[in-house]
This record gives sequence, C-alpha cells and structure tokens, in this order.
Amino acid sequence: MRNITFSAKEDVIDQARQVAHDEHKTLNDAFREWLAQYASSRSDAAGFDEFMSRINPMRAGRHFTRDEMNER
Repeated sequence: MRNITFSAKEDVIDQARQVAHDEHKTLNDAFREWLAQYASSRSDAAGFDEFMSRINPMRAGRHFTRDEMNER
C-alpha cells in the first residue's frame, strides 16, 4: 500500500474526522472508500460510452410522426 500526503483546512479535516467517527470508521478508511469510488467513476463512464457506441447503429428505420409517438 502506498502513502499519500494531502493538505486541507483544519476545520474541514476536523469535520471529516467527526463524520467518519459517526460512521464508525477512521478518516483513512473513509478516504480509501472515496478514492476507490473516484477511480472507478472514470471506468464506469468509459463503459457507458462503449455501450452507447455499440447500440448507436440501432435505428427505428423511419421517423415517427408526433401522433404516432403519442399513441397509447
């Protein structure tokens, strides 16, 4: 495991520690969870883009009229 050093305002760190304490975890644990979510958000977006590029060729075949789209 690698160490990371970062800077933040003291009051923000104190508030974050309190939130982590209320959730029965350390600030380090909370940061690791956030870092994992942050890192995976990009891969989630890439997966979505890849999915959209695969379904892009799907077409309805023609343009529907407004009345056809509103039929129930």
